Amino acid sequence: MKTIRYGILGFGLHGIRRLVPAFAGTKQSTLAGIWRRDLVKARANAHEYKIPIVFNSAEALCSSPDIDAIFVTSPDSLHCEHTLLALKHGKHVLCEKPMAMNTTDVETMVSAARDAGLCLGAAQNFRYNPSSELIRKWITEGRIGRPRLAHCQFTFDAKTSARQWIYEPTLALGGPIGDIGSHCIDLLRFVLNDEVTQVATIAEPDEDSGPLEAGAAISLSFARGTFAAVTVSFRGAYRTAIEVSGDTGQILAEDGLSSDRTVRVTLLRNGKVEKVEAISNEGSYSHMLDGFTAWMNYGAEFSAAGADALGTQRALDAAYASMKTGQRISI
Repeated sequence: MKTIRYGILGFGLHGIRRLVPAFAGTKQSTLAGIWRRDLVKARANAHEYKIPIVFNSAEALCSSPDIDAIFVTSPDSLHCEHTLLALKHGKHVLCEKPMAMNTTDVETMVSAARDAGLCLGAAQNFRYNPSSELIRKWITEGRIGRPRLAHCQFTFDAKTSARQWIYEPTLALGGPIGDIGSHCIDLLRFVLNDEVTQVATIAEPDEDSGPLEAGAAISLSFARGTFAAVTVSFRGAYRTAIEVSGDTGQILAEDGLSSDRTVRVTLLRNGKVEKVEAISNEGSYSHMLDGFTAWMNYGAEFSAAGADALGTQRALDAAYASMKTGQRISI
């Protein structure tokens, strides 16, 4: 299997904190080059993390014969533009979440990749958490009966975030709905293996978030009858959790959306603990990268293909439409 040479378009904190270590843990994926708007910082990053090539423009990165695939990690509003640029130059694209600012843009990206015969994926790394795969397996096996209720929560204190554009509405899709709610909605779609049909949102800004929401509660209806809630905040202490309740039991996973720690996934039946599995999610970013590489190399199934990501983007669009109108939105 060919080693795929990746270039990161929009290298920054996420690249330093998550992606550089992730590439170090891959089997057939390597970080071959980067571009960021600040060329001085880019050169310093490349020197510190031993990245072979620094490109002086996004165009130069995407057109380089030394790069096989582009990992788009630029701000949200640039995802569509940068993805189309990479596809134009014949590069496969793995794009950070949210895929774009709206469903129309994602549809354009998916169509362009299909027409070019190239792979387009969403960097929904939590689908590659072993804990997520176990929850999905237990639900599929009927361990809790028919899923009736589900909840996914993600909170952190965004006031300490190093992402300078996090409150800039021209760059970010939104506040926590777009930023971390996109992960929560996608993970519920994954573990339930189902699609969102209706969305209702309550959300408010605060004195620090400007025109964007600072926290939100999102109600979701799924096609096969599961009701779910996504609760997200830029003001809470860090926490992630997922729980699913069915006819005959429950599955609980505190830290379920964490990628760097051991997660206890608990199965309860009739109010009693039936099974607990402690599962390490360390390496999920590396697994995602190798999964995308396997798709490029020999057509292996990638869990978060761009076409699948349309389901999450439609739900995000509906969440924001509901927030603005106060109405429940059907998809």
